[in-house]
Amino acid sequence: MSQKKVLIIIPTYNERENIIILIPEIRKKLPDAHILVVDDSSPDGTSECVKELSKNIENIFVLDREKKQGLGRAYISGFKWALKRDYELIFEMDADFSHDPKYLPDFINAAEKADLVIGSRYISGVNVINWPMSRLLISYFGNIGARIVAGIPVKDCTSGFKCFHSKVLKSINLNKVGSSGYSFQVEMNFYVWKQGFNIVEIPIIFTDRKIGESKMSTKIVREALILLWKLRLMSIFYPGKR
Repeated sequence: MSQKKVLIIIPTYNERENIIILIPEIRKKLPDAHILVVDDSSPDGTSECVKELSKNIENIFVLDREKKQGLGRAYISGFKWALKRDYELIFEMDADFSHDPKYLPDFINAAEKADLVIGSRYISGVNVINWPMSRLLISYFGNIGARIVAGIPVKDCTSGFKCFHSKVLKSINLNKVGSSGYSFQVEMNFYVWKQGFNIVEIPIIFTDRKIGESKMSTKIVREALILLWKLRLMSIFYPGKR
């Protein structure tokens, strides 16, 4: 593995059953990586569970937040925590095993030549398992919309399995990232693209969660649609460095 200082950020809300299995699996694939769990005061005791794990596994950290504020806010908190501690490669990763840890070394390899690496469900066909057709269609056509409306040249713009170089996150005003749901991924990709950084997608197979409940909602879909047109307008007034 690269000698770069690596942090994997995992946002959680009621993920106790998944996280106790996931962390050891991550360690098998990237033994030297540090892990930060950003927990939104999970009623099921996710935070306490991770703190117990950290007694026996080195470099496991928990960032507790007072209330549930959405995926985007959780990642922004994690990014700021990481940048203060000089991590060089900073991952986003779900807690529910939809993002398989086996792909982590592929991200590290791709990051040698890319500023942002995205684990893509759509770069080589459609690689999604166990999603209902309605959700798959929303995701697939939502990503087409991100390319057509906002202009972002990414096949899987809503993927939450990603690896940033720290310089990318430092270039973005994180306080101005407004999205709180899954549209957060689209907004971040937009800023990275506009700053002229090199974005690379690598193929992954996405498997829907087996334990717990999905956080997807009609509110999240509505937020994403509004964001696309907002970014379209921003493209006119925010030419960036492309």
